[in-house]
Amino acid sequence: MTSSVPAPKIRTGSHDLPVSPALDAFMASGWAGPADDDVPAHPAAAYAISRREALGVRFPGDRLVVPAGVLKARSNDTDYRFRPHSAFVHLTAAQEPEWVLVLEPRAGGPTTHDATLYVRDNPPRSEGAFYRDRRYGELWVGPGQTSAQAVAAFGIECRPLADLPGALSGAASTRLLRGVDPSVDALLPDGGGRDLELESALSELRLVKDDWEIAEIARAVDATVRGFEDVVRALPAAADAARSERWVEGVFGLRARIEGNGLGYDTIAASGAHACTLHWIRNDGTVRSGDLLLLDAGVEADSLHTADVTRTLPVNGRFSPAQRRVYDLVYQAQEAGIAAVRPGARFRDFHLAAMTVIARGLESWGLLPVTATESLQPQSGLHRRYTLCSSGHMLGLDVHDCAQARAESYLDGVLEVGHVLTVEPGLYLQADDLTVPEELRGIGVRIEDDVVVTEDGCRVLSSGLPRQADEVEAWMQRLWADGGPA
Repeated sequence: MTSSVPAPKIRTGSHDLPVSPALDAFMASGWAGPADDDVPAHPAAAYAISRREALGVRFPGDRLVVPAGVLKARSNDTDYRFRPHSAFVHLTAAQEPEWVLVLEPRAGGPTTHDATLYVRDNPPRSEGAFYRDRRYGELWVGPGQTSAQAVAAFGIECRPLADLPGALSGAASTRLLRGVDPSVDALLPDGGGRDLELESALSELRLVKDDWEIAEIARAVDATVRGFEDVVRALPAAADAARSERWVEGVFGLRARIEGNGLGYDTIAASGAHACTLHWIRNDGTVRSGDLLLLDAGVEADSLHTADVTRTLPVNGRFSPAQRRVYDLVYQAQEAGIAAVRPGARFRDFHLAAMTVIARGLESWGLLPVTATESLQPQSGLHRRYTLCSSGHMLGLDVHDCAQARAESYLDGVLEVGHVLTVEPGLYLQADDLTVPEELRGIGVRIEDDVVVTEDGCRVLSSGLPRQADEVEAWMQRLWADGGPA
């Protein structure tokens, strides 16, 4: 009797061709041994020692576990380019997937903890994974850093990743940066508040940047300045072309890849009314002559430190009277914000200084139903209809750096020498907002600069880009007169 049950469908699964025993044996032979190239010490290695020691002082007697993180699938069997957790980079300078830093407490001695990196080494040529493993095999993705290279580069003892479960099985009190690597999470019971304390401490450890970090952020900013110049040079060709926001995005992205690891975050290339959407990253609109282009972009250096800069540019090189009216108010607000950045000032002071200028400007335009003074009170805040977000944030390995720091150390804290932050007030007058005069609707302006707190105030790292309206116009005209890309 013939069955009426249909035969099960065979899933495609892997697209790899089958490997014969003969091919497998042939692939396992005839290779030169691994190169013994001298690997120089990483320039951040000495700084990382100090960072690990500062963390250890905060948690004496506790084992501290900080994973790099795992590869993340982009679609089906293809992964995103790996980007390790910022805390792992900060403490090691390494950037390999699945590696784990363990700080083991020690009694006495010159340091509070001994550091060990648990690493995934390249598959040996004798086992076949080097050509069959799509995710880690050298012939698919290139060689990873070996344990020997890691010891030379970072000055940290290395052990095989397979040894990690045994290393974490001891009785030491342990804190884990949880939620980064599921396989490591599974090795340890949830530490609850103790693990959260470690997460906060890792963020707070990055609040004050050392000299190397500041130099890396400055390098990312300098590359970002060149990326903005590239975009301005491209505007005449891009203007009025279909989906030309992506033209802008692509031009900046080329600079980011050439000069660094890539982008610190998805570029915001917002033309016209799209500039009123705070995080517009669809970038599928047209950059039109006569509109403003709000470009918020940052190059991420190879060290993974990022810039975060915004300029609002007249696409045709000249602000209209209405555009300049909005732009000038935002510029004045930013000037007040930058002037308020200094050691000992509250972190929130620069935002309040910028918002005071904004609120008074909106009052003078007749947009506020209350006075500026009333609007600036916590129980009101009506000016925020037109400027919803904060005027800045910490900057570093993450574009919104140190985000897990406790409020008393960050939002409610005071500025210190070595803090790096953005100052970025904006006005966003929605196209459908009937409280706004018609000639101002659909205008969005943000001006953002990266600053480092110094002994006597702050230094604007992104000062290579003009901010004042007349200077912006002159800069654009000069770049166009000079011709094509640098």
